[in-house]
Amino acid sequence: MEKFGKSQSVKRVEDTRFLTGHGRYVDDLVPDGALHAYFLRSTVAHGRITELDVADAREAPGVHMVATVHDLEEAGVKTKLGGVTVKNRDGSRGAAPVRPMLAKDRVCHVGEAIVMIVADSLAAARDAAELIMLDIDDLPVHVDLAIGGDQIHEEAPENLAFDWGLGDEAATEAAIGEAAHVVTVDVFDNRVIVNSMEPRGCYAALEDGRLHLAFGGQGVWGTKADLANYLGMDAADIRVTNPDVGGGFGMKAMRYPEYYCVAHACRTLGQPVRWMSDRSEAMLSDNAGRDLTTKATLAFDANYKITAYHIDTIANMGAYNSQFAQPIQTDLFSKVLMGTYDVQTAYMRTRGIFTNTTPVDAYRGAGRPEAIFVLERVMDEAARQLGIDPWSLREKNFIAPAKFPYTTVSGVTYDVGDFMQVLNAAAREADRDGFAARKAESVNAGKLRGQGLCYYIESILGDPTETTKVAFTDDGALIYVGTQSNGQGHETVYAQFLSDHTGIPADQITVIQGDSDQIATGGGTGGSRSVTVQNTATLATVETIVETFSAYLADKEGVAAAAVSFDDERFRIAGSNLTPTMLDVAEMARTDGRDDLLTQSAQITLENRSFPNGAHVAEVEIDPDTGVVTVARYTVVDDFGNLINPMLAEGQVHGGVAQGIGQALTEHVVYDEDGQLLTASFMDYGMPRADNIPMIAFSTECTPSLYNPMGMKGCGEAGTVGALAAVTNAVIDALWDVGVREAEMPFTPHRIWQLIEKAKGDSAAA
Repeated sequence: MEKFGKSQSVKRVEDTRFLTGHGRYVDDLVPDGALHAYFLRSTVAHGRITELDVADAREAPGVHMVATVHDLEEAGVKTKLGGVTVKNRDGSRGAAPVRPMLAKDRVCHVGEAIVMIVADSLAAARDAAELIMLDIDDLPVHVDLAIGGDQIHEEAPENLAFDWGLGDEAATEAAIGEAAHVVTVDVFDNRVIVNSMEPRGCYAALEDGRLHLAFGGQGVWGTKADLANYLGMDAADIRVTNPDVGGGFGMKAMRYPEYYCVAHACRTLGQPVRWMSDRSEAMLSDNAGRDLTTKATLAFDANYKITAYHIDTIANMGAYNSQFAQPIQTDLFSKVLMGTYDVQTAYMRTRGIFTNTTPVDAYRGAGRPEAIFVLERVMDEAARQLGIDPWSLREKNFIAPAKFPYTTVSGVTYDVGDFMQVLNAAAREADRDGFAARKAESVNAGKLRGQGLCYYIESILGDPTETTKVAFTDDGALIYVGTQSNGQGHETVYAQFLSDHTGIPADQITVIQGDSDQIATGGGTGGSRSVTVQNTATLATVETIVETFSAYLADKEGVAAAAVSFDDERFRIAGSNLTPTMLDVAEMARTDGRDDLLTQSAQITLENRSFPNGAHVAEVEIDPDTGVVTVARYTVVDDFGNLINPMLAEGQVHGGVAQGIGQALTEHVVYDEDGQLLTASFMDYGMPRADNIPMIAFSTECTPSLYNPMGMKGCGEAGTVGALAAVTNAVIDALWDVGVREAEMPFTPHRIWQLIEKAKGDSAAA
């Protein structure tokens, strides 16, 4: 425990491999001679397939298979992809229209896969696709973020996917009616494309009669279960692996049709088959993120204490339910509905809608960034309308430390928190007192300057159960984990943690992940679960090893088990000068033929999750002549509980903030009225660049979590959760001085310039 408290910053061991080109991603590992799969995709957003003739494509040179959804069905493949639904306010379930593995009879968004072609080369597969006779009669297209319009699915009248509610609506409306002050804000959360560095891809191969699917994902067990289900196979005949993965962010955690189609082709043809999407294909087919609009109302008493909160959200599901789309903007959003504020009267209503666009699902934070963005935007607007300092308004409404454990209006129990401690630290680190002088300098230079605060809290999500297995080898130890690194540094963190608690040198520990053959169960990576759940399982495994090795030593030395102790480095035996390390004991056991002692595992289930929280302070400078927004300063003070590796935690925050700034300043998915994606390449989609991202100051204030033995809190998504509102509030603050009262992300130069010019015109007209 003492060693853990030192929070050593250890450089990532995997970086040498990555930076020298020795990373092994799915497309690096494809078996020799693998066939290439190519997917013919719809160029129409909504239409009925009136002709689909693949006969000529099947006869094309080099082609081994051409498969439509009807071919899959004839082969016994289950082609309906599932998606979780939520309960409507009336108790019924949300709409569940059929999402076919390949388009069946009609298409519902541009980019929907219609036909799979498998050939000797990618060029041959593309050439064969050109021979397919495909005719689609256009149907009316619905892309607006609104209920109603031309209906897409018969199961969803008015395109309504669900109508979900939480809280006491009558009490909330009554409190708003009786309030001394009421503030209402419309908040738009723009759609983004995830754009992981490595696009989606997979290969399938037969190995000793078993099917092996390797893909870039965030876990293997859900996909293994799906393969068994969709292909009608025995799970024992399937192996699924995740090699190195170049970014996931939630998008790669979900099921996609290509993986199952490729697996079917491999099994049918008896040859390995590969597929890797290109960038525009990814933009057309990967699950998108965010895309919702919310009307939020806060009610206050005469002393500016919040008395009620009401939100009404419309969330875009895209053309179909993706795997967790419905729960994300309902249940997951509600986990942090009231943030860090002491309010027990609230009502949340969310309606999901179907549109003729790519499906929407998890993107870094999955519901929590959306919730905090709305809450912190309306808090800032309330401060302006009420004439109170935005920092003071938050302080006045924080949950007091004495009230923990605190059960929120949405039924979530926060274990600990000291929000004022964190906020005061943020004021110091951000040099809040010096802002006026910096603003004056900007004004003298003809620029606008604003400061924005966001205080966030996050609810860690994902599977609460995890297993760790440790196996001792001749030259060290293997640790088998059920999570999957997508670039976060798991190989370093898990080895470091095991080393801290066993004394095994970290460079003699190898992390094994992402292989369903080697690891029986696992929850994968998502919801910032990895550090808390996996390391708690590791701690339990270490306890099992210590108990087992102690009993072995006691028997070997002829002493009572109580005479043997372990101090995180060595075993000690009362009355003996024998002080073996854990590796020494493993070698003794191996010599004695006790191989049964050399592999130990433990599984844990966390009853509750941790709640990382913190303050983000952004300062922006705006050039009114060009509309260019520059994030000049950015400060983060987080409460992540006890840290294992502060440097890696800081890296996670930096990455999350960068993605938040990207959404706030440059990123926005645009469809035209016909459902055509106008931002389908990096020529048109505004990815953030280095000059958009400032140096980010990071520090922590610790209140250890009570919900896991090490007092840890997850950090993987926290940066994004706080960034959206911090940057937006800073932009609004800067624009306020020139009369702009409303602005929506993304704050592109043209949009900001137009707002400023309009405000000038309105002022002149007045």
